[in-house]
Amino acid sequence: MRDELKALRAEVERLRSEVEQQKSAAPVPTPVEPAPTATGAGPNLPSVTAANFANSSSLLASGQPAATVAAQGGSTTKKPAKEEPFAFADWTWLNGNPRTKDLPFDSKFFTPEIRADVAYHYDFNHPQDDTIVGSSEVFRSNEVGLTHLGIGGDFHYDHVRARVLSQIGLYATATPRNDASYSRGQWDLANAYRYVNEAYGGYHLDALHGINVDAGIFLSYVGLFSFYNFDNWAYQPSYVSSNTPWFFTGMRIQVFPTKKLKIEPWIINGWQSYARSNGRLGFGGQVLYRPNSWISVLSNNYGAGADALGIPTRTRYHTDNSIEVKYYDHPERFLDKMAFSLTGDAGCESGGGVNCTTNQKDSTGKITSYKQSFLGYMLYNRWWFHHDRYGLTIGGGKINNPGRYLVLLPPINGATATSGTPYFTENPGDPFKAWDISGTYDYMPSQYITFRWEFNHRHANVPYWSGPGGVTPPGGNTGSPGSMVVINGATWFPDLRYTEDRATMAILVKF
Repeated sequence: MRDELKALRAEVERLRSEVEQQKSAAPVPTPVEPAPTATGAGPNLPSVTAANFANSSSLLASGQPAATVAAQGGSTTKKPAKEEPFAFADWTWLNGNPRTKDLPFDSKFFTPEIRADVAYHYDFNHPQDDTIVGSSEVFRSNEVGLTHLGIGGDFHYDHVRARVLSQIGLYATATPRNDASYSRGQWDLANAYRYVNEAYGGYHLDALHGINVDAGIFLSYVGLFSFYNFDNWAYQPSYVSSNTPWFFTGMRIQVFPTKKLKIEPWIINGWQSYARSNGRLGFGGQVLYRPNSWISVLSNNYGAGADALGIPTRTRYHTDNSIEVKYYDHPERFLDKMAFSLTGDAGCESGGGVNCTTNQKDSTGKITSYKQSFLGYMLYNRWWFHHDRYGLTIGGGKINNPGRYLVLLPPINGATATSGTPYFTENPGDPFKAWDISGTYDYMPSQYITFRWEFNHRHANVPYWSGPGGVTPPGGNTGSPGSMVVINGATWFPDLRYTEDRATMAILVKF
């Protein structure tokens, strides 16, 4: 028996030796790596969908072919391809970033984009003129309204880039109303740009991890939230976002030193303005850093702009800083994701009777220069359920803005940022403190649509929100919007309240 076992072992060792010899004699196949692609990219297009410009976080496709690999003579020669900025992770969880991962259609030349935002809002103050005050997203009560219809997309070929998206709906009248700059000079810029939401052209350079040079109208993302409600965790953002710029007109240069960092200088006409309010351009920039897949750090800074219409010596400064953290990620569970966003803003104006630090007085005790500043924060937490089919967001924030230079002017009797109104002044020293809280529930049966329900409670330390009497004189707007309204010898007053409670139901679509 022992002899048989020895013979069997010897035979096994012989067969094993033959197999090893055959392996060593066989040619080794050369590994061929596929060109890197990203979700939603079309043929030979690096990276991202057009909508990922929402945080100005990614490169639009340059139109250049991806790196290729040639294997000849048993050796591999290839040109290494740089990984696209931020393409190392899925960022669809971010507040302010679209959650679409696939493109229904794409080509080497054009990436289309269609957005629809239709909402019903109910103000529990029951304003008789259905006018909602103090929001850059919500405008009418107890009606179904088209907030925004965006049609357009991104063009990209031979390193040349262009983007256009329409601004059809209530945004077309509400957005220009908050900009006073177009009142300086001729050619009616408010109407010239009214139906344009984004429109710019530019060029992509292959230096570093990419450099983009763009000029036109582009989104600012000051305040973290996107101008497009589909991209956000909530419909009505808190004041830090709702009261700061949604767009800039000018030039930006996006520089990506690494795949995790973007540095973006701005040279712009001014603070959310189509034109210059006075004789000086504004300067600013954004720094975006995403060291790994669960954190995003954003800083926007602005200065030097003279943005108070008719006060050329007054300059504005602002810093806006956000952090977003995904602290729970278990796609196999019913509660599959949790994340929070925290934003803090500080700013001030200086010159023309105001300063950044304190109320200054003369020898008689009279204030000669008022402190004019902005300080605010907002905090949101988001829960996702059942493979991101359902979402729940709780959050809110607070601001203090003496001088009210960033407070949205109530449209009393048709008032605009240009006209002002005696019923809600924005003079140096005028106080304004406010806070809010909201709850948002989302049903997302497809990556291209969100059904949203939301409740908001908002409070200010001065009468500000539309009350039952509304903000429109009987019979409609009367006389100059910047003057007191007199009807039958009596002065009319709008009905303004300290508190607003509001419910929203919305359908949000993005392709």
